[in-house]
Amino acid sequence: MTDRPRDVYVVDAVRTPVGKYGGALAAVRPDDLAAGVLRALVDRSPGLDPARIGDVFLGNANGAGEENRDVARMAVLLAGLPVAVPGVTVNRLCASGLEAVIQAYRAVALGDTSIAVAGGVESMSRAPWVLPKPERAFPAGHQELYSTTIGWRMVNPRLPEEWTVALGEGAELIADKYGITREAQDSFALTSHHKAAAAWAAGAYDAETVPVDGVELVRDESIREDTSIEALGRLRPVFRQGGTVTAGNSSPLSDGAAALLLVDEAGLAAVGREPLARISACAATGIEPQYFGLGPVEAARRALARAGRDFGDLTVFELNEAFAAQALGCLAEWPELDPAVVNPRGGAIAVGHPLGASGARLAGAVAHQLAAAGSGTGLASLCIGVGQGLALVLER
Repeated sequence: MTDRPRDVYVVDAVRTPVGKYGGALAAVRPDDLAAGVLRALVDRSPGLDPARIGDVFLGNANGAGEENRDVARMAVLLAGLPVAVPGVTVNRLCASGLEAVIQAYRAVALGDTSIAVAGGVESMSRAPWVLPKPERAFPAGHQELYSTTIGWRMVNPRLPEEWTVALGEGAELIADKYGITREAQDSFALTSHHKAAAAWAAGAYDAETVPVDGVELVRDESIREDTSIEALGRLRPVFRQGGTVTAGNSSPLSDGAAALLLVDEAGLAAVGREPLARISACAATGIEPQYFGLGPVEAARRALARAGRDFGDLTVFELNEAFAAQALGCLAEWPELDPAVVNPRGGAIAVGHPLGASGARLAGAVAHQLAAAGSGTGLASLCIGVGQGLALVLER
């Protein structure tokens, strides 16, 4: 008979301020962004011997640029951690950072290590163009470059066309499905900006945000507290003529990194800190790719069920706002959920969505909010391109 899985605790969680595309963090390599949060995480726990870190799991959705060659391992080395500390990079697209947290959680729960680090990083500003090799040698014609910033590229022609629509068109399909109006989407986006601005002004993000060396960025760069429903209403639809999805009610392209420290009971004693929260369950699900935005619907339900909880038990729910239409579509499927617990400090429409880092940011945000509340149940969930959902339940 095997021992039951160990309890796994989040001791600390840090993140950079999120930079806008081409903004304050655009000059910083993704491996340096990741190294910065690793170093900060370790430095914030003086009792932690870095040599005891069993593995470092980092999410990254690109992998084609400066973060190639396993950015987790590169970040370990750049952060000055012992060379004996390994690192692995995982990719579940938009939820890569949460996937890293889940993989670290499993490693600690199964006894592979008592201490692990999980997180994610993305520099969408520095995502490269790629040039596929030609089918034949010495081509005489022009070759096509593909941007790796976001979305489909080099699509396999065997995939049905309806599966490979642009991400924003997928949001339009959800708006069609649920009758979500342009006004509802713009109102949701405006609220996200107002909540994020208020949270920063109140110091709600201070406990988890760490500076980036050499960069003057003191809060998330895409927050627009001065925007208005009128200003949002003047923006043109991006993905469909006569559509409802605009740059204003979508998450912006972003740069950033996040990291969490996960331990078991022995690791907790070694670090000598009170945990923020305990991880209690997780779930991954699939859905038709064009409706990727609805991925959290079933993932959240399954994760809560595995934790023996339901939506009525939630103190906080960090739901990634890839698009307002996508988030509103998910909320329509959870009538029992109190909207007041969803993204109380703003969401990705305001904060930003650095793909590989966002899931780790959400998990860390839930942990810090549970610690501030003193007790409760929290949920983090993201939709995922190509049709998946991922969710994680934390408790305190």
